Amino acid sequence: MKHEWKKTEKNYYLPGRKPALITLPKQQFIMISGTGDPNKEDFSERVGILYSLAYPLKMGYKKRCLNDPEAAGTVGYTDFTVYPLEGVWSTSDPEDPLNKDKFVYQIMIRQPAVITAEDFAETLAMVKEKKPHPLLEEVTFEEVEEGLCVQMLHQGAFDEEPASFEKMQAFATAEQVTRVGWQHREIYLSDPRRTAPENSRTVLRFQVKKAVV
Repeated sequence: MKHEWKKTEKNYYLPGRKPALITLPKQQFIMISGTGDPNKEDFSERVGILYSLAYPLKMGYKKRCLNDPEAAGTVGYTDFTVYPLEGVWSTSDPEDPLNKDKFVYQIMIRQPAVITAEDFAETLAMVKEKKPHPLLEEVTFEEVEEGLCVQMLHQGAFDEEPASFEKMQAFATAEQVTRVGWQHREIYLSDPRRTAPENSRTVLRFQVKKAVV
């Protein structure tokens, strides 16, 4: 059986086009940090490095399950769909938050619980040997717990996201929750190389906390 996030985790990855509250559990990711304009080559290279690890991790798990049917344990699946690319975005210049050259980011691909830190270390070593690249040294395997968040689906160009964030902020105010910091998360459901900007689908999310009574 194959674990498909589009079917089993719709509340995390396929929200509605109106803001809503959601509580995210602890999740694990392979990730890499960067700075600057995401339209430039450095960002694309970092994305490529993540996928150069994500697919071998997936195939390694699938191979283990084929060789040892009990390897799936109690999780109930022997394969999984690679999760979508995500990014946590901020800026080094709060006075000019839309200046792309000042962006600070962490991009990442979630890993299911069946993937361990040991799996990551083994796969990283294998990829370094077969396809060495200096950026591989910057990839980490980490757990993240976002907790309470506001999220919604944004359809349209990335440059039109501020309008969606305004809706999310208005919703947060109405729900009497306060945004935590100014970074936000984006989950990319569309491939920008194959999707017209007006049809692009991106999950937008930021952390909030309840007012202290």
